[in-house]
Amino acid sequence: MNRTLLMLVAVLSLTVQSCHAQREGDAVTPLTTVPPREAPSRLTLTDFTDVASATIDAVVHIKTVMTQMTPLYQSFFGFIIPQGVQRQEYNAFGSGVIVTTDGYILTNNHVVQDAERITVTLNDRRELPATLVGNDPATDLAVIKVEADSLHYLPFGNSDQVRVGEPVLAIGNPFNLTSTVTSGIISAKARNMHIIENPRSVETPLESFLQTDAAVNSGNSGGALVNSRAELIGIVTAIASGNGNYIGYSFAIPSNIAVKVAGDLQRYGYVQRGYLGVQVTEVDAKVARQTGARAIKGLYVAQVVKDCASDRAGIRQGDIILRVAGKEVNTFAEMTEELGLFSPGDEVEVDYERNGHTNTVKATLLNSQGNTQIIRK
Repeated sequence: MNRTLLMLVAVLSLTVQSCHAQREGDAVTPLTTVPPREAPSRLTLTDFTDVASATIDAVVHIKTVMTQMTPLYQSFFGFIIPQGVQRQEYNAFGSGVIVTTDGYILTNNHVVQDAERITVTLNDRRELPATLVGNDPATDLAVIKVEADSLHYLPFGNSDQVRVGEPVLAIGNPFNLTSTVTSGIISAKARNMHIIENPRSVETPLESFLQTDAAVNSGNSGGALVNSRAELIGIVTAIASGNGNYIGYSFAIPSNIAVKVAGDLQRYGYVQRGYLGVQVTEVDAKVARQTGARAIKGLYVAQVVKDCASDRAGIRQGDIILRVAGKEVNTFAEMTEELGLFSPGDEVEVDYERNGHTNTVKATLLNSQGNTQIIRK
């Protein structure tokens, strides 16, 4: 009896200890139980196979033939005698993007500049001769045309809405390898790399590049930078490299600039570029301290060109430009990109700071000749 009672007490004691342990354990998540993770966002699940198949047929391979005149000499008894010149043909290669069904193609100016013959190879291997419609050295853009119908083309996206970190594809023809696709993200916006050479003497190069880490090499120039909606957001133009090969970063001309340039080249053969007529310095901590600016932002007006758009609007030396057409501008590249969307005669709203107060004026942009007339090539 006593023995049976003792065993019953022992069993009850173990049961109580077990329940107590269970209650204490309730406050600690066992290692074998992992809380379910939230489903990944749509951004991390972007499938670029559909984007690639929707865009690759709109990117073309461009071959150009150029002629170089070289001196021809002949040696007689140790004397070098000039014998005239010889014509030497050489080829260059690049990429382009079809932007209309009837054969208008965007590419880089440096791909087709000085070309005597231009041949376009479509993704279906058709070869078509192309003609130069117009070129703009200041943005390194050009438009060429092939005679064809019902071509696959890329719709333009809004490059102003591109975000740093956004995934992108670069499509082109590096090393003559046709239809090559690489992926990356937007690493930065409004980059001014000082790489556009030989602009028309009256024009300042317009550099406000999208920076990406998508692999780009020689031959990608003029190719497409597309977003996850299969829209053209940039024309690939350059790589950051000392040897001509990809080492980590590449740059593209924003699509909003390309739309304006392409439209003008088609209509006039020349880009109708509007100027504000100011020389500016980016406001950093030193400039803000020297000028008494309320914040480290905007562009300090170092000089106003007499009788230009800004002068007529009342902007003066010492003012700090904060916004152009409603968009904040903190770098020279940002300001030139925004102004590059307008034409002479367009009225643009400019917000600026003077003596601690913010003012807004409307400036009518002028062309390089100081008026609002159309300039034709």
